[in-house]
Amino acid sequence: MSHGHRSLLAFDFGKRRIGVAVGQEITRTAMALTTLAAREGQPDWEAVTRLIEEWRPNALVVGMPYALDGTENEMTLAVKRFGNRLQGRYNLPVHYVDERLSSLEAERLLKEGAGKKFKEKGLIDRLAAQLILQTWFDQQTRGTA
Repeated sequence: MSHGHRSLLAFDFGKRRIGVAVGQEITRTAMALTTLAAREGQPDWEAVTRLIEEWRPNALVVGMPYALDGTENEMTLAVKRFGNRLQGRYNLPVHYVDERLSSLEAERLLKEGAGKKFKEKGLIDRLAAQLILQTWFDQQTRGTA
């Protein structure tokens, strides 16, 4: 499939939850999809496989959580392992996007829309994955990815 017509799944990896979003290159839009459970940093691979089979993406995007100063940390290494395992299991290209502020931005957007009592973490993870994928699309448009 040519660039421009690909379908993508994006992941906001966390040790307890993994937010997932889906998007199409042709429209350059991302949509929050679901939140998967993780146990001690191990994804529910059966759930990931079901998503891959259902959506049949041509590529995967994973948010890379660098420290605010741009350095790597323990979570960065965990995300790299996750990305490598995605690529190995599903034989799909994996692209990484700097996601330093995506979860904070997702939480801010939700608070604006739902008041200060909003605490549903799963929704924050899905929205963070959507922001990660939208960032990737924006970088493609600018030619910086």
